[in-house]
Amino acid sequence: MLAYLRESGATLSALLITHHHGDHIGGIDALIKAANAPVPSVRTCPRKHPGLTDPLQGGEHLSLPALALELEVLAVPGHTAGHLAYYGANLGTDGALFCGDTLFGAGCGRLFEGTARANAGLAGENRRVASADLRICAHEYTQSNLGFALAVEPDNPITRQRAHTVAEQRARGLATVPLTLSEELATNPFLRWSSRRSLQPRRYNSGILQRIRVQTFAAIRRWKDGF
Repeated sequence: MLAYLRESGATLSALLITHHHGDHIGGIDALIKAANAPVPSVRTCPRKHPGLTDPLQGGEHLSLPALALELEVLAVPGHTAGHLAYYGANLGTDGALFCGDTLFGAGCGRLFEGTARANAGLAGENRRVASADLRICAHEYTQSNLGFALAVEPDNPITRQRAHTVAEQRARGLATVPLTLSEELATNPFLRWSSRRSLQPRRYNSGILQRIRVQTFAAIRRWKDGF
């Protein structure tokens, strides 16, 4: 980022922080030193940075006129208690979601501070961001996660084909991100809690469904933790 700012002459106007883990906040000090930037940040960020402003907790709307960018701030606790995501409906045709470590290709982040109940909404019917072609920006963990996805659903032909495609992409040094929501819904075990025949939503009322969703998510997450 510093090299890009130097070479392009661009001005840093904001830093959007999803959560407080070192691989997400480690560059803040240097970037703030290089540019006087307003920095929306999570309330649980453990370090005090002199340039941090506008602490967020979800539900806010950010407007960055210089970039013609409008962002909705989403509270997505689970990986960490104060985890945020940023959704831009006007980023491309179908929008983009910067989700930090809440969601990966064919996976999701470990529950370090939050609970399965907080994160199980990933698999709910009322997903806040619903466009099938939504671009999801996340870590490049897709190939390793697909091995687990195949263990959960060994008979899913879409997952098997995706694993083959991703292996070819990575062998050529290509990225698999951004992801698309439609592909995640078809292959990500953490979004497919109702894919098992015994868990078809039509069989249960909403209260029972919520308990099943949480229990299923927690079981799959524990399985993945030791996979």
